[in-house]
Amino acid sequence: MARPKVESPPAEAIRALADAQDRLALRVTPGARTEGFEIGDGTLLVKVRAKAKDGEANEAVLALLAEALGVATSRLRMLRGATGRDKLVQLPPD
Repeated sequence: MARPKVESPPAEAIRALADAQDRLALRVTPGARTEGFEIGDGTLLVKVRAKAKDGEANEAVLALLAEALGVATSRLRMLRGATGRDKLVQLPPD
């Protein structure tokens, strides 16, 4: 059975949460039942199915975020939080 398409907020809404240096704060829930995004308290909440094992959840977060922004995954860079739930991601300039 195919996975349902993830409903994501518009790319403009996600980019609006980034600071002046195009850094985006994320709060990640690995091992979630469904994948998706929520916007709350100036932070993007990201749920991914991948478990927090061997960087699988980090890769899933970057892939999901890249798809929502319409950019290649290679254009995103995780600055902080590789081993925690709170992460900081560098977005490409507009």
